[in-house]
Amino acid sequence: MFGKPSKSYSKTLSINILAFFLLFLPVVSQAAPSGGGDKEEGATDFILHHVVDDYVWHFFDGHYGTIYLPVILYSQDRGLEVFSSHHFYGEHHELVAYNGYEIHDGHIAAVDHDRSITDLSITKNTAMLFVTMAVVLLLVLSAARHYKKNPNTAPKGVASFLEPIILYVRDEIAKPNIGKKYERFMPYLLTLFFFIWIGNILGLLPGAANLTGNIAVTFTLAVFTFIVTNVNGNKDYWKHVFATPGVPKPLLLIMVPVEFVGLFTKPFSLMVRLFVAITAGHIVILSLIGLVFIFQSHAAGVASTIMVTFINLIEILVATIQAYVFTLFSAMYIGAAVADHDHH
Repeated sequence: MFGKPSKSYSKTLSINILAFFLLFLPVVSQAAPSGGGDKEEGATDFILHHVVDDYVWHFFDGHYGTIYLPVILYSQDRGLEVFSSHHFYGEHHELVAYNGYEIHDGHIAAVDHDRSITDLSITKNTAMLFVTMAVVLLLVLSAARHYKKNPNTAPKGVASFLEPIILYVRDEIAKPNIGKKYERFMPYLLTLFFFIWIGNILGLLPGAANLTGNIAVTFTLAVFTFIVTNVNGNKDYWKHVFATPGVPKPLLLIMVPVEFVGLFTKPFSLMVRLFVAITAGHIVILSLIGLVFIFQSHAAGVASTIMVTFINLIEILVATIQAYVFTLFSAMYIGAAVADHDHH
């Protein structure tokens, strides 16, 4: 039923995925982490604590339900310092200073505020990035091994799961929107789709980090699409931006600035759409859970459980749709940049 994808896809996709995550790491590491909260925090603090980034990873309450992530700091006077974020938390998980550093407004800062430091810590979202990277690479490399060992047989296992998705991205997203040059951009589009999709799905698991709901992550994804689109733009593409064909010269004073701003508003819309959709879903689910503690009744607990289950099912659908939409619009922008336009 399905044609076999090109053998080069899996190999090139694996390389693209690895490079993708290596470029991600510095940006995600600088995402705004939040400090720990106490057990009596209000509903708003409870929601924010689970949505934003952090220097610890809570799976459930208690000492054994927390992973203290590594703190990596660099300053000119001390050089590189590496230690556990456990040192910033006291016996009752209250924030404390350690070795001249403290967590202030969600960031690690020097107690002596005149000192300048560079924070390269592995935060919760960075750790989630590694988990997502491992899952995606495991799936792709497993499929690649199958095609290498069994080049003329029907796909089995992971390969049978990935092949329809790869072919769908190729036939329904890349070909119609990019045209004859689609093969060149398939590894990037597949990397986008699988990273966003797997990240969205893993983010719905209990205790998981909100990776694709982090503005730093969606910003980086949008920047990648911006770079790929404009680096590959042909002369017709740039002519439409700076000298739109068929437009009277007086109107070019209006059209050129509009087209130039459009270069940046397109990736900006990609960034905001993914960030808002994923974050909103997490906030809705956490708000419904918070109702149990606000009303403190069995009826609220039952109603909340039913609603959370329903919203979670919807979020699984949203996770797939957002991966599709981001990949689709990226393909459309790339297609517009590489297409040969007929000005007659």
